Amino acid sequence: MTFIGDYSLKNQTLRPSFIFFEYTNNSGVQVLLFAGFFTVYTLTLLGNGLIITLTFIDLALHTPMYFFLRILSFLEILYTSVTVPKILVNIISESKTMSFIGCATQMYFLLSLGTVECYLLAVMAYDRCMAICFPLHYVLVMNQNVCAQMAIAAWICGIIMPLGNVVWIFSLPYCGPNQINHFFCDVSPLLRLACTDTTRNEISILALSVLITLSPFLLVLISYIRIFFTIVKMPLVKSQNKAFSTCSSHLIVVTLFYGSASAMYLHPKSNHTENIDKVVALLYSIIVPMLNPMIYSLRNKEVKDALRKLMKAKNRLP
Repeated sequence: MTFIGDYSLKNQTLRPSFIFFEYTNNSGVQVLLFAGFFTVYTLTLLGNGLIITLTFIDLALHTPMYFFLRILSFLEILYTSVTVPKILVNIISESKTMSFIGCATQMYFLLSLGTVECYLLAVMAYDRCMAICFPLHYVLVMNQNVCAQMAIAAWICGIIMPLGNVVWIFSLPYCGPNQINHFFCDVSPLLRLACTDTTRNEISILALSVLITLSPFLLVLISYIRIFFTIVKMPLVKSQNKAFSTCSSHLIVVTLFYGSASAMYLHPKSNHTENIDKVVALLYSIIVPMLNPMIYSLRNKEVKDALRKLMKAKNRLP
């Protein structure tokens, strides 16, 4: 298979376009794939958009917990928008190419937004820890300025941390087949196409993945250990159930996101298989963002109450 455009090791001024693999030649299966991805994307936009709307308009949800949830929902919309629209185009288009710059841009935003989510979930765990373990000091400690600073810090980490590795990956020579056996431009399928030794890149990416994934997860773990011991000391079962209910949704989201992201970026190279990579990538980049608003709305009484008030207000309109 040849590159689109002239490219060689001696002349690297022209970069190759990449071609995504053919999902299927069956038109019926193509329709089903398109409908499936389109439905998931639509549910993601609607669900996360609803969370953003509710946390804006309902004064009862103007708390640090829902401030961070609103940012998480906005993040999920951006995260899926980086990949799904291009996947939809590839399903129905004969030309499944993406430019070198386009592929680099997609990978950067995918890793950047994923990094923000890792740290934001850690911040949300810290917020729950302060609310349950130190309720008398919670309002003073988690004020608007502190919440804003934490959110900004998460975004700065996301913007800066993946940049070096993405630049390094796209500085490699790509002089062989240029077909990406994946749904989008991710790290592993791109390194497989490089016609040079990528060991140093893989070590660097693994080190960064450990920093991005395990360090915030450690904060999450410490926070929930503290929360657990605080809850079991509560005298009333009703208070224990209420405390557990405020944490359960976040715990489910943390398990889904950190679990799938770790499976993708922290397992040994020898265990990397293309089919497993594709399934795991779909889980953390497309399915989890769709499930998040469902998890928070179905398991959160305050969100359900806000939704009921919104529906009642809508029904009263002429």
